[in-house]
Amino acid sequence: MSSLYAVTLGCPKNRVDTEVMLGLLSEAGYDIVGEPSGADILLVNTCGFIQPAVEEAIDVILALEEIKAQHLHTKLVVTGCLVQRYKDKLREEFPNVDLFIGTDGFQNIISHLHNIDSIHSKIKPIPLYVMTGKTPRRITTPSHRAYLKITEGCSNSCSYCMIPSIRGPLRSRTIADIIPEARLLSAGNIKEVTLVGQDLTAYGFDVEAKENRIEDLAQAILNETTIPWLRLLYLYPTRLPNKLLEMMANEERLLSYLDIPLQHISDPILKRMKRPFGQKHIHEVVERIRKIVPEAAIRTTFMVGFPGETDTDVEIIANFMKDYRLNNVGIFTYSNEEGCQAEFYPNQIEKEIKQERFDYLMEIQSEMSMDLNQQYVGQTLDVLVEGVSKETELLLEGRTTFQAPGIDGCVYITDGECQEGDMVQVEITEVHPYDLVGHIV
Repeated sequence: MSSLYAVTLGCPKNRVDTEVMLGLLSEAGYDIVGEPSGADILLVNTCGFIQPAVEEAIDVILALEEIKAQHLHTKLVVTGCLVQRYKDKLREEFPNVDLFIGTDGFQNIISHLHNIDSIHSKIKPIPLYVMTGKTPRRITTPSHRAYLKITEGCSNSCSYCMIPSIRGPLRSRTIADIIPEARLLSAGNIKEVTLVGQDLTAYGFDVEAKENRIEDLAQAILNETTIPWLRLLYLYPTRLPNKLLEMMANEERLLSYLDIPLQHISDPILKRMKRPFGQKHIHEVVERIRKIVPEAAIRTTFMVGFPGETDTDVEIIANFMKDYRLNNVGIFTYSNEEGCQAEFYPNQIEKEIKQERFDYLMEIQSEMSMDLNQQYVGQTLDVLVEGVSKETELLLEGRTTFQAPGIDGCVYITDGECQEGDMVQVEITEVHPYDLVGHIV
């Protein structure tokens, strides 16, 4: 029996890919271990979406190379987005890596490992693989929650994004294929299932059957399982159907949480980004959500420092944030990614200016988040317990319906008895810009 140590970097979609590999490896008799030292195989599933992710992946590969150097029999395997993005360039940079696998090919991990001495890379030019409900999978999230990937790839053409070239075009799984997997998760006492894909509102638009849409899938999962919390990541603003919003308003199990990646508000910047919508549409979408689902928690991300962006463009974002007071807003600075169309745009923004704009918008959101959180003081909220706090062993922590795992803040639990995975009611006694504090009632 060979032992294998795996590291996952990047988004939940990448995590699911790792879980597929671990499921296949477990079925084939590999021993999955929790420490890299002494493992026969070291595997890292990389992210390569933006430069910070590339740098993180390189650091992990270098660290694993050092471990490999201490154990002559150990093999090092690098998979995922970084490999798909840079292809053969990585062979030159990391000659001690035994096998490179792109975003299509990891499903054949067993045969690749059996032939690891005769092949060095398996990278398809255009990824086309999509998992099915019969694909083995070993869940790596805590036992009370899991991700369910319903689409692969993306067919949008944003000028700053590498995802279509890294992950290939949109491919949707059928509802008939997804439901058995959802049933298995439900039978495993999973409390929260998060549907993931690059653009969930595009689900089913690559096939002709009109009944295969995100609202149809969500309803089918609600009908066929008893999963308490069903969360959706991510919902693009261009195809957000009223039917889905009405379901959120009427179905408690379909969480009224909408992560809508807007990226900007200024029309000139949205046009340069090749986003298929403008400021007017964004306002309409937010107002429509609040009309149909008044209690909805809306999250978004904004990119500052895009080529050609002016102070006026940033003020448009700031005014939008002040006017609409969204629950959660993530700000990040534009990264000039090799291979993207925006790499060649004129009027690139200096790093210092990007940071100033980042700090400016973050300060606005921090103040608004603190103000918005004040409404919860004295309220009792449903909380899914994650376990002992990452900050201190003296506290537990959990999440409300408006806090997605690994993305938003949490609820620190100061008093009361519970176990990881329990759903409890917590009275909120204190708030911070992104976190809440309370005790079990």
